[in-house]
Amino acid sequence: MTATDPLQSLLGLPGVADAAAAARTDIDRLLSHRVLRRQSAPVSAESALRGARASAALAGSAYQLEAVRAGGIDDPVLAGALRVSAALGSFVGTWSRAPLQVLARLHVLAATDLAPPDRLGRPIGAPAVAARLAALADLLTAVSDVPAVVLAAVVHGELLAMAPFGSADGVVARGAYRLTLVGRGLDPKSVSVPEVGHLELGRAYDAALAGYRSGDVDGVAEWVRHCCTAVGLGAREGLAVCEAIRRAESE
Repeated sequence: MTATDPLQSLLGLPGVADAAAAARTDIDRLLSHRVLRRQSAPVSAESALRGARASAALAGSAYQLEAVRAGGIDDPVLAGALRVSAALGSFVGTWSRAPLQVLARLHVLAATDLAPPDRLGRPIGAPAVAARLAALADLLTAVSDVPAVVLAAVVHGELLAMAPFGSADGVVARGAYRLTLVGRGLDPKSVSVPEVGHLELGRAYDAALAGYRSGDVDGVAEWVRHCCTAVGLGAREGLAVCEAIRRAESE
């Protein structure tokens, strides 16, 4: 960490350091599950499916998990969330080098059939949005010792707050959020399901986001703590997936 790390001050906000440490503990518990020693790919695949289903639900397109698993649902929001979730692994290496390029690609995946073809992957032209995206890219390409969950919370909050594309911004934001958790090494196998954590927290998601948007110190702290809690809940969802696979193996 350098003295000018702009994220370091977030760790001094009320409860943030403790919430980040708790999220790390929950993720570490998940990563130590014995199923992941030999069966991480099926867990990652199930996590991707559950994450996409939850992200779509947060965007207003809610379906039962088994219906999503069966396929055949004609909903462009859900389809976009599934495409984003399936593609995240291919973007991990690029995310820390060219985040704006990845965001554009995520929007193409999320917003096909929701936005005009000439708007796919193109942020709206407002100078304030361009400046905010550039600042976010600087954070993502910089070296920082701040916990990954804190950086991910900022990425998530910034993209939701600025809504840079004007369509499918929530699905893009949640994809970028998970990508940060994976790329920064908190959940390298992408086996937790933070989107489910946010869905379980219900209306607290919108309330915490409103606090972040306000720019108030207490509001920002509440958002980061909220994201840490969601990551912890997502780790427990990943544990449930691991346990289901373990039971299936023993039958």
